[in-house]
This record gives sequence, C-alpha cells and structure tokens, in this order.
Amino acid sequence: MPTNPGDLQLLVAAAAASVLLIALLFIILRRRQSERSYVDRLRDREERLKLALWATGERYWAYDVVAGKLHRLAAESRETPTGDLAEDVADVGDVVHPDDLPMVRQRVEDYLSGHTDTFLAELRVADARGEWVWMRARGRAVARDAQGHIQRIAGTALNITGTRAAERELRISSEVLRSMNEAVAVIDRNFDFVSVNPAFLRMTGYDEEDVIGRNSSLLDSLQHDTAFYQHIREQIRRKGRWNGEIWQRRKDGEEFLCQIESSTVYDKNGQLILYVAVLNDITQQKRAEQELRYLANFDTLTNLPNRSLLSERLSRAIVRAHREDNRIAVLFLDLDRFKDVNDSLGHAAGDRILRAAAARLQQTVGMHHTVARLGGDEFTVVLENLEAPEEADRVAREIIMAFEAPLLLDDRREIAISPSIGISLYPDHAHVPTELLKQADTAMYQAKAAGRRTFMRYDDAMDVVVRQRATISGALRKVLDRGELRLVFQPQLALAEGRITGVEALLRWHSDEHGEIPPADFIPMAEESGLILEIGEWVLREACLTLQRWRQHGLTDLTVSVNVSVLQLLRGDFPEVVSRVLADIALPPSALELELTESVLMANAEHTAAKLQAFRELGVSLAIDDFGTGYSSLAYLKRLPITTIKIDKAFIGDLTHDPEDAAITSTVITMAHSLGLNVVAEGVETEAQVRFLRGQQCDEVQGFWLSQPLDAHACLAFIRNWRPAREPATIQPVAAP
Repeated sequence: MPTNPGDLQLLVAAAAASVLLIALLFIILRRRQSERSYVDRLRDREERLKLALWATGERYWAYDVVAGKLHRLAAESRETPTGDLAEDVADVGDVVHPDDLPMVRQRVEDYLSGHTDTFLAELRVADARGEWVWMRARGRAVARDAQGHIQRIAGTALNITGTRAAERELRISSEVLRSMNEAVAVIDRNFDFVSVNPAFLRMTGYDEEDVIGRNSSLLDSLQHDTAFYQHIREQIRRKGRWNGEIWQRRKDGEEFLCQIESSTVYDKNGQLILYVAVLNDITQQKRAEQELRYLANFDTLTNLPNRSLLSERLSRAIVRAHREDNRIAVLFLDLDRFKDVNDSLGHAAGDRILRAAAARLQQTVGMHHTVARLGGDEFTVVLENLEAPEEADRVAREIIMAFEAPLLLDDRREIAISPSIGISLYPDHAHVPTELLKQADTAMYQAKAAGRRTFMRYDDAMDVVVRQRATISGALRKVLDRGELRLVFQPQLALAEGRITGVEALLRWHSDEHGEIPPADFIPMAEESGLILEIGEWVLREACLTLQRWRQHGLTDLTVSVNVSVLQLLRGDFPEVVSRVLADIALPPSALELELTESVLMANAEHTAAKLQAFRELGVSLAIDDFGTGYSSLAYLKRLPITTIKIDKAFIGDLTHDPEDAAITSTVITMAHSLGLNVVAEGVETEAQVRFLRGQQCDEVQGFWLSQPLDAHACLAFIRNWRPAREPATIQPVAAP
C-alpha cells in the first residue's frame, strides 16, 4: 500500500477515473441497448403497419409539401438492404391522372389553408403496370416547421376501382327500378317487405314507411281466402318461383287484378336470401279483353248476340238436335217500314226503337231462347227442341201479337211498329247455319210481299221468287235510260159539285224483258237502292208536264197529285227541286198536290213540320195518303201544314157492311172538317159506298166506281167527256173509253 501521500492521491485519481470510465462504458452500453430496442420497436411497428395495410388493402403514402414529391410504399412492400420498407418517390403530376390533378391540388391547398381538417379525395393514379386505378386517399399533417407550417402530409390510400364499378352498377340498377312501370318488391324469407320501388307505391297507394318491415299479406284481397295465399307462398318456398294472376288490395281498399312474377335470390353458397316479386296491374287490360270479347260476340246497341255468336250457338244447337233427333227453328225478323221511321225521326230515335224492339222480342220468347241482332232492323230467334213445325208458327204469332202494343221510347213517346217474320227449320230445310239463315231471310221477304205484319215458312218455291227479285232489281237500274217508265192518271170527283177536280199520277213499269211489273214490287226496291230520288224527280216533272198540256186544252181548274217517298222528303233539298220543276214548266204551284204516307208524316210531326212548311210557302198542297193505316192519331194533324186527308181503301171496302169501318170513316171525316181539311175517299167501287160517303159529307172520291187509272190521252178524253147530272144524288159514272 503506498504511503507517500502523492502516490495515494494518484491512486485515488486512477480509481476515480476507472469508475468514471466504467460508468461511461455502462452509459454507452445502455444507450446502445436502448437504441437497439427503439429500432426493434420501430421495426416491429413498421411490420405491424405493413401487416395492417396488407390486411385492409390500403397503401401508405406521404407527400413532401416543400419538394412536391409523393412517397408511396412499394406495391410489393419490398425491404431495402438496411431493412427499411422500400418507397417509390415521384412527382405528383407523374402519378395522378391529368383530369384529376387540378382537383387534387385544390384539395391539398384547402387542407394546407385550414379549410378542411383532413385531406380526402377520390382520384385515379397509375399503378405499377401503368394502368389507371381509382384510389380513395386520406391523410393528415405529420411534420411542421417552427412556424407551424405543414411540411409533410401522410396517410393511406385504398383501391376502390371495383367498389366504384359496383356502386355504378348499383346506381344504374336503382335508377332502372325507380323508372320501371312495373312494381317491384323485395321480400325476405318470412315474406316481409325489405324494399319497394316507386311504381309499387303508386300501384298500391302506400307510403314506403307503411310497407317496409310489414308482411306481404298486407295486400291480400278478400276475393281469395287465406289458404289460397298460403298455397302460393308455399309454392314459392318449394320451387323458388311462382307466376300467375291474383287479386290484391290497395291502401284505400280498392281491389285490383295483379300479374305477379316472383323469383328467389340465393347467395354464393346456394342459401336463400330474398324473394323478388314483379307486379303488374292488369285490371284495365282484363277489362279491355272482356270488352273486345263482348264486341266480338254482342251487339253494343241492344246487348243481344251478334251474327258471330249466333252462328256459334246455332252450330251447337244443330249438333244437339242431330244427337237427340230434334227440330230447330230459325225465325228471321225485319221491322216493317223501319227505314221510313228512322229517316223521319232520326237515327237517335231509331236506336231507341231498336233497343225497345229487342227487349220486347226477348221478353216474348223468353231468356232460354237465343235472340240475336244481325244488323239494322234485322233480328233472329233460335228455337230448340221443337216437336213439330207448328210450334215455330205459334211463336211467330206470339211475336206479332206482342208488337201490337206500341213501343215505349226513353222520352215516353210511343211508336207502333210491326215485324215481318220468315221461318226455316232444321233438318227440314237445311243442315248448316248459313243455309238456315238464308232460307229464313227468303221467307221473311215473302212475308213482306204478302202485306207485312205476318210470317211465312220457307219452301223451295221461294228461291225462284228471290232470284226473280234480284233480276228485277238489276233491271230497275236501267229503266230511265230505256224509257220503260210511264204514268197513268186516276180522276178524283167532287161529290158536292159533281165535277172532276183533279187526278192522281201513278207510276207504271213495263219491262221489255219481264213484262208488266207491279209498283208494289219495284217501288220498295227503288227506295232501298236510292233510285227513288232520280225516279221520283222524273215522276214529278212528267206529271207537271202532262197537266200543263191539259191546261193548254182549257182544263185550267185541275190539280195533279204526286206521291212522294220519304227519301225525297228527308234527303237533299226537295222543296228546291219542286220549285225548279214548277218554274221550268211554268205551272202554278196551286195546281200541284204532294201525297205522303201517314207513316212518314206522323212518325215525327215536329221534325217534318218545318220541311212541309216550305212546300206550303211555295203554294203547293199537301195530302196524307192511306190515312188510317199508320200509327198516329188525328191529334197530330193540327201540327202539320196539310190540306187533304185521303182515307185508305181498307176502310172503304167494307164500309156498308162493317159498322167499325163505317164509324172510323165517319169520325175521320168529321174531325178532318173540324180542322178545315179536305177529305178524299180512296178505293170507292160501289154506288152504296158513294151514297154513304155523300151522307157523311165526304168531299171527294177516287176509285174504280169513277174510273180506273188511264194513260194521259185517255184520261184527258175522260175528263173532257165527263157530264154530271143536275142532281148530285143521281150522278152516274161515265164508262172509261
């Protein structure tokens, strides 16, 4: 041990230095250990960051604000030789898509200036392969200078290219659903609503909050029971889909017919996720289909079966009759003079008449028989299970009797109209519907030719008549060109004065091919074809020319009566035609009298009064022909500007034997005189009739007692040779030359 104090001091100093060195070495060692621990922790944190970024699919990035450089963690996350994570460093302009670069710079500027708390942007950047990918970048400041200015921004970026594509598809799908006219509902496995589109809400009347989470039974209709809907849902569960039509109910309780197409959505493991139902309101569509079926099979005016449905029912009836060995009768009805009534009253009134006639017909034959409307005023009745043809005759009589009572129109007006009926039988006359209808139609025309308001049963001879009628109809179109028409004139005698006062012009047709054709045969044809307009004007002109020639022979006090068709009255300007003819011939209007049938005049007195007044203003006289055969009363006479009533020969023929005819004739004469009208009795053939009419103060007579119709020359001679006796009671007719 050193004893020298100096040595001792040196020894103490050395020991202190050693301790200091040891302490220094310890400190250095501890520091190195601490640094290694920090590096390890940093490396661990980086590894965990690397793992977290890998797990989330995000990538680290940093932006050097001062240098304008973008630092990105390499896509493959490689390490440097020192163990650090590799970075790609590039200018922002080289990485960001040119179209997105202005937006990115603006977002950076907004963050640096404090306008936003976080940098956030969706942009396109180039990946390692140079392809543009969409990224969603988030970042915040990680370094600032002494003044607090941001020097570095760092954050993460997530590749959202797939997400944006999915979102785009979702937006397109959503917009498609919103714009669809079809209602779409998404339903879970419990059949609770998950989602609905606007069309569903419009269709059902519900709001979205009324539906979401509630069961689809919300729409169940009372038209189906609960078991029905349960069955449908079970079908969807088992088969995965169901299509069909069911009734559903809106929020306000209105029920609608719905076409539903349902399908199932499965996940990638094949497990059921949701049901999707597409709904269409087909209520109006079904109604339209029903209306089309109705229009195809029923007459819209009368609601009776039309020709198509009649043919179908008649075919089935024939099959049953053949199987059961029964008869069928087809009754073909046509309303008498309906065309005249329709033209006179107007088509609206004509439609009301047809509806009333259809109801009367169905009521008469019963609902168990088919009653159809073929068109116009033509109706058909099919009678099944007949044991004898006479049963069809009986039904035809019942129909005719049923129409004896006037039809009551909607406006409380009564119209009397009668049917003519033709009958054909299966299997007696035909075996197919078309032939049965054709033969019943033929028989109906024969009923009309027999005087109307009757029925006829078909026989083979009728076909000959029909063919003749068609031949005559064709020849009628050439009568004026061939000059085959002529006029004859029947004189009228004033009883009180015993003188000839006028004549009635009557049309005759003598065909070179077919001989003499009665007016009753060809005039209806002329009216049906419209030829009566041209023929009627020829008759008017020819009658006026004949009278003018007679006037030149000194017969200046005669008048001529010309029959007028309803078509002449209602079509065109017939008063103008009359005025022109009179002016051309220089015949005074007072010398002309126009005759119209009662059915034409009385069908609609108000409608025809204005037209007739035009004739009266010309100075032309007006007469009602065949009075008493129509369907109106004398009460209408005061509304019409007529001057003469001609009593039909149907009442004159049995005048001296039938008290009813005598009473009717006397009443008509009395009432007509009270209205200031002239009365002419037609069809007078006996002296007894003349005495009766004279006793009732009838003004004039016309008929074979006086003279048959004569041609112009013979009639002129008859009138000029007529010499009445001094005493009217002893007037004797002069034989016609």
